[in-house]
Amino acid sequence: MTSSTTVSHDLGTTGPLVDGTWLDKTSAGQMDHINPATARATGTVLLSGPQEVDAAVAAAKKAFPEWRAMSPDERRRILQRVEELMRERVPELGRLNTLELGVPFTTSAALAYLCAGWFGYYAGWADKIEGATIPPSPRMVPGLDYTVPEPYGVIGIILTWNGPIMSVGMKIAPALAAGNCVVVKSPDLAPFTVARFAEIALEAGLPPGVLHIVPGGPEAGDRLVRHPDVAKISFTGGIPTAKKILDAARHTLKPVLLELGGKTANIVFPDADLDAAVAETVRSCYTLSGQGCNLTTRMLVHRDVYDRVVRSTAEAAAALRVGDPFDQATALGPVIGKTAHERILGMIERAAKDSRVVVGGRPADPSALAPEIRDGYFIEPTVLADVDPHSEVGQQEVFGPVLSVIPFDSEDEAVELANSTPYGLGTAVQTRDVSRVQRIVPLLQSGTVLVNGASGQPPGAPFGGYKQSGYGREGGKEGLYEFLQTKNVFIRA
Repeated sequence: MTSSTTVSHDLGTTGPLVDGTWLDKTSAGQMDHINPATARATGTVLLSGPQEVDAAVAAAKKAFPEWRAMSPDERRRILQRVEELMRERVPELGRLNTLELGVPFTTSAALAYLCAGWFGYYAGWADKIEGATIPPSPRMVPGLDYTVPEPYGVIGIILTWNGPIMSVGMKIAPALAAGNCVVVKSPDLAPFTVARFAEIALEAGLPPGVLHIVPGGPEAGDRLVRHPDVAKISFTGGIPTAKKILDAARHTLKPVLLELGGKTANIVFPDADLDAAVAETVRSCYTLSGQGCNLTTRMLVHRDVYDRVVRSTAEAAAALRVGDPFDQATALGPVIGKTAHERILGMIERAAKDSRVVVGGRPADPSALAPEIRDGYFIEPTVLADVDPHSEVGQQEVFGPVLSVIPFDSEDEAVELANSTPYGLGTAVQTRDVSRVQRIVPLLQSGTVLVNGASGQPPGAPFGGYKQSGYGREGGKEGLYEFLQTKNVFIRA
């Protein structure tokens, strides 16, 4: 595809989906959607306020008894049809995601394909939800004791802007498979791909009252969390917003699933395949232009191979092409907007005072970009060496294309550094020593540990964090049971 695709597509207008109807007027006004690759408006978003949230929750509550009573095999067939249609529409969904976020099209299409896979996976669970029979104890009154997993009712889902199509699969699919109805607050910065998914779900046969989409800002999110008829909240995003959600949820004591940020380290030991370690780190760190929660944004390197790895990493990062996200050769698109662009460059500037900028560190050279994207929010892939692990850039999410490289001298120090941030989402390890893997994996405070490469996030794998990276799990059986509550039943003989 050529760069003209980036600027020629008008996203049109999107707004709330309530009870199967797309609203053409909302209480919270509207906003322009800005294409981050061009810095120009490419669409209009009708914003939801408390009024639209209340209407969506009321419709979901009304639809819940019928959806819950539907035979599990019928729910399975609907979710399977969602998967089939999504697979057919991967290019379309990928194109929308790229126009919204500036993510390279190859990545966007891969994310849409993964999303479809979660619907297929959880379709398989829809007719296999079962409880257990409780063995009698010596003092038990004679009878039958068993458990029944049941849906909550109405689930409120709050999506983040940086990869909403992924969260659609990880959150909405299991919630529906479990028999819940769903109200989704889609991000105002990226509502179009989520809206297209909702159209596909209705086409697949999902009853209109089961799924609702309310694009909006903090006011809509706050109302969704506080609403007394919303039984549980699932949120992906940052720690400050999570704290506000927890504060709002306390009024109704509703449970909250949190998938938050990360500061994932890739620990490189001297015996590792160093070329593979560098390639894996660079691939991960600069995916989504660094705007991801579980990207390897720290590289901890044993001092024996430190200089060699820094050189190789700098060469690999410098070779990444920045530019038109519809060009298949592009590795990095823009960051999400002007505010993010300025914030990221500010962090790099502060980091440069006590670390070494090996490559990058600047806005992308406009003269190297096609004319139609020279106003976009592009930043060069940046490698910082000799980073103080306790500095701002060593501790906090940058959420931009910045890799921090930190030396270590011993296995114990590597583990200590990996665990030294407030986050605990993921850790990667590069070594050929199986004994070392067995020693250090139990010591790493993170929900995912990747050894010598990433898994590709299969839908059956649980995903979630330790510490301030949140709690609860998405994916796998654990992700399904986040949307079920267990009832114990005893029938006396």
